[in-house]
Amino acid sequence: MATPIQTVMSPARYVQGKDAITRVGEFVAPIGKRPLIVADDVVWGIVQQAVETSFAEADLPVERVGFGRFATPTAIDDLVTAIRERDADVVVGVGGGSAIDAAKAAGHLAGIRWASVPTAASTDAPTSALAVVYTDEGEFIEYRFFPHNPDLVLIDTRLVANAPVQFLVAGIGDALATWVEARAAARAHADTMAGGLQTAAGVALAELSWTLLHDNALQAIEAVRAKVVTPALEKVVEANTLLSGLGFESGGLAAAHAIHNGLTAAPQAHGLAHGQKVNVGTLAQLVMEGAPAEEIEDFVVFTTKVGLPNTLTEIGLTVDDTDVLRAVADAATVESETIHNMPFPVTPEIVVDALVALEGISRGIRAEHGLPEPVRYEHH
Repeated sequence: MATPIQTVMSPARYVQGKDAITRVGEFVAPIGKRPLIVADDVVWGIVQQAVETSFAEADLPVERVGFGRFATPTAIDDLVTAIRERDADVVVGVGGGSAIDAAKAAGHLAGIRWASVPTAASTDAPTSALAVVYTDEGEFIEYRFFPHNPDLVLIDTRLVANAPVQFLVAGIGDALATWVEARAAARAHADTMAGGLQTAAGVALAELSWTLLHDNALQAIEAVRAKVVTPALEKVVEANTLLSGLGFESGGLAAAHAIHNGLTAAPQAHGLAHGQKVNVGTLAQLVMEGAPAEEIEDFVVFTTKVGLPNTLTEIGLTVDDTDVLRAVADAATVESETIHNMPFPVTPEIVVDALVALEGISRGIRAEHGLPEPVRYEHH
């Protein structure tokens, strides 16, 4: 048995601020001289002018390839080919989590460096040394792990303020799981995604992410609705992107993300954002843990106000979907899943029971606080 170690990992540089995209060339230039940008047409339409100007100032050529919807094995392999054809020495993923993950995975396979430029604060993918690989339909296949994090993460808060508000809300759902999962992994003395036990730093960053979200999320959502950048928005972007990224990777994942991965197998939940499904996983984890009633109540009230799903109804399921819930629970508890970082053994039955229980729990709390009843999600 190897000697136990504690470890923390992080990107080489994190850059955040209003109009940060106008300086992207300055931060990419020290990493590579022949960048390949990966961005879909919508994202490129938004950032092209700023990137081209900034790259010209930094004496960098502008080469861009498009991107589909998910980081699939084929999409990643196609990117490797594009990197080799152009002899690129750094790949820059611009846009959402899947484009960024595909760029990381392809950069790793091609043996070059990689940078993340998220255009929304919708997941903590940009900072991590792993990629989540999906099928064309968006079903979870696997995590792919890399020996290091991105050389650069650059996020422009003006782009975040101008992106649809549901992206920020989804990012809050993803980030709220970080502390709940790190806390459980701490109790279990579980190894983290960073490949060792937690450091105090990893756990503290996970908790800071939770604190910043509780203090700033509602104000940040209003800022995005108004398309303005405020200090509250800056804090939430940092919580969603940097702190949640460092916190999940060096603090440990547990049940919430495993249940998310299970939920990708439910056709009814297709089309929902990563963070929306994670939020249902976080509440299910709190129920599984037998968390204090007050903590569960706070979580349901807060996430309802934020606009995140905390019932089965809101992810297109009902308590009577026995077969689907069982399939979700089976997928969430496969041997390789992070649910086994919980401080007690988890079976599919425990997961099904928690998912069924959270419907009534959430509905009761919402009614008690005069909050809206859940609206059924319909996947089109």
